[in-house]
Amino acid sequence: MNITATAQPMQDLTIDLVADRQYSESLQENYQVDIVNGEQQYQPQTPNTYGNFSISTMMIGTVFGKSDEFDSENFEQFKQNRIIIANRVQSDREKPSIGLDDEGFPRRYGKTSQEVLLPAFFAAYTGQNAERVNLDVFRSIPIPNWNIKYTGLMRSKWFKKKFKRFSLQHGYRAAYSINSFQTNLEKQQLIKDDQNDPINAIYPVDPENEDFLSDLILNNVVLNDAFNPLIRVDFEMQNSISVLAEVRTDRTLSLSFDNNLMTEINGKEYTLGLGYRFKDVKFVTNIGGNKTRLKGDLNLKADLSLRDNITIIRNLDIENNQITSGQNLLSIKFTADYALTKNLNALFFYDHSF
Repeated sequence: MNITATAQPMQDLTIDLVADRQYSESLQENYQVDIVNGEQQYQPQTPNTYGNFSISTMMIGTVFGKSDEFDSENFEQFKQNRIIIANRVQSDREKPSIGLDDEGFPRRYGKTSQEVLLPAFFAAYTGQNAERVNLDVFRSIPIPNWNIKYTGLMRSKWFKKKFKRFSLQHGYRAAYSINSFQTNLEKQQLIKDDQNDPINAIYPVDPENEDFLSDLILNNVVLNDAFNPLIRVDFEMQNSISVLAEVRTDRTLSLSFDNNLMTEINGKEYTLGLGYRFKDVKFVTNIGGNKTRLKGDLNLKADLSLRDNITIIRNLDIENNQITSGQNLLSIKFTADYALTKNLNALFFYDHSF
C-alpha cells in the first residue's frame, strides 16, 4: 500500500506526504502420503511461513536525544521499557503466571524475550509510552512522512530586488522494517512432541532461557529515519551567483534477537554549493566542417560536501558500548556546461572523493 498526497495550506508552501506499508508472505509446505483404508491421504509436514515487512512510521520525537559511545538516552529508555512491556505481555496473553525471576520479570517473559524486546525497542525510539505502545509484531496503519518546500520569500520586495529565486526545503522519512520472519518450527515440533503434557503442548518453552516460544522467528528488526534534508537553502541572486546550502542527518537502529545487540549507525552530511552563470559567451567552432559562431550561457557549479558516519554496537546484557566503524567522506564536484546548439550541450565535470 502506497499513499501519496500534496497539500498547499498557503500559496508558495507545498507539502508532499508519503505513507507506505509493504507485507510479503510465502508458505512452503511438505506432505507425507499415507495409505488409510486403501486411500491415499496427504498429511502436511512442517508448514513454514516466511516473508518480510516494512511500514512508514514516526521517530522525530527521539532524533535529537543524546547518543554517543558513552551514553544514549534512548537506549537507556529501551532497557527501562522492558519490565513494563513484560508485565503488559503477561497480562495481555493471559498465560499462566508462575511468579517473578531474580530480576523482577514475570517468568516466561524475561528481559531477552522476543515478545518483550520488540515493543520496548519500538516505544523507546519512536517516543511512545511503553504503557500504551502496540504489542503486535506487525503495525497496521502507516504514518505519513513529508517533504516541505517554501518559495514565498520571493513575494517580498527586498527579495525580488536581490534574488532571481529563493527556496527553503525540509524533508523527513522514517520506517520500521522486519527484514525476514518465519514460522517457529521448533515451537511446532514441541507441540507435537508434548501431546501427553497439556501445558507444554499449549505453551511450549524455550529450553535455553525458559521463555515462552513465539510463533514467529525474527532475526532482527530495523528502525531508520532521515532528515532529507534537515534544511536546504537554494537561491540565485540577480548578479547570477547561485548558492546551495544543505544539512542532512540519518540514523539506522538494528536490533538482533540472536545476541541481544543493537547496532546504531548515525550519519551527518553538510553540503555547500556555489555557481555562476556567464551570459552570452561566444565561441567559434568547426562543428560539421563549417566555421560557426556560438553564443550562449556558460554555467559553472561547484559542490563541496562532508559526511561523517559512525557505527556503535550497544549490548543489552552488559554496559559495553563499542564503536566498530566510521567514515569521514569529503566530496568535491565541479561542472561546466555550455549549449553548443539548441539540441547539443557540452558538459565538463570533475569529481573528487576522499
